[in-house]
Amino acid sequence: MLEDNNFMGNNAKKIAGKVSLYLIYAFIGVIFFLPFLWMLSTSLKAGGEIFVYPPKFIPTEPRWENYAEAVRAIPFLAYFRNSVFITVMAIIGTVLSSSFVAYAFAKLKWKARDKVFFIVLFTAMFPMQVTMIPVFILYKNLGWLDSFKPLIIPYFFGGGAFNIFLMRQFFLTIPESLSEAARMDGCSEFGTYWSILLPLTKPAMITIALFTFLLTWNDFMGPLIFLSTKEKGTLALGLAMFVGQHATEWHLLMALSVLILIPIVIIFIFSQRYFVEGITMTGMKG
Repeated sequence: MLEDNNFMGNNAKKIAGKVSLYLIYAFIGVIFFLPFLWMLSTSLKAGGEIFVYPPKFIPTEPRWENYAEAVRAIPFLAYFRNSVFITVMAIIGTVLSSSFVAYAFAKLKWKARDKVFFIVLFTAMFPMQVTMIPVFILYKNLGWLDSFKPLIIPYFFGGGAFNIFLMRQFFLTIPESLSEAARMDGCSEFGTYWSILLPLTKPAMITIALFTFLLTWNDFMGPLIFLSTKEKGTLALGLAMFVGQHATEWHLLMALSVLILIPIVIIFIFSQRYFVEGITMTGMKG
């Protein structure tokens, strides 16, 4: 009987500990979620209701027409189309090029491979601000300014040091026996990469695609530097233009922000399982 009581007491302590931990997680989650809720609330308020005191979290009468006014305030559909095109092309270029380069670092044996990989990783230390001027001069000489080329084509040449590292780590978790079996069956090196190993890296590819989506969808500096025609702008650029062209109409600004944020939330909800798996698997082997 004493052993049963001790067993039940230990179980109760474990359950209480888990419940407390989940409550702490829920509390932290609510804190991080509050800014989004406040942004959503502000987007549904009338202009004069935003700065009332004490603050009102729930609008007296939700104004869904704020979203229609916000969309009409800028060329929203054109900017949305441009952002989608740039983002999709950037994702395709990044996933293909980074996986191709990472395969060479992970599965091919060649002289100075590790030294070259170290140099590639070293390039991640240079922020965009360091290379901004020479890159701008290069694109100007190529005649790429005021076009989408500077925002798309570079993604097809390597995909970035971090993405290469992520894919290389994932390739290293794949047994070498798969590659050897494919070569023994007469598969070419490219065929081994494309048909055998690449389909196994789905979690890593989704992780890289998500990172690239966040980078390009929210990119403000790139379109600001390389685009000059208003019709070629992106949503991030359009949001800044709205602030500059209008008196700060916070309810419309928040409505635009919610519209821009919705695709990010939707994509993350449907890809978070692969995102966590990709991050976890890439750290299993060095």
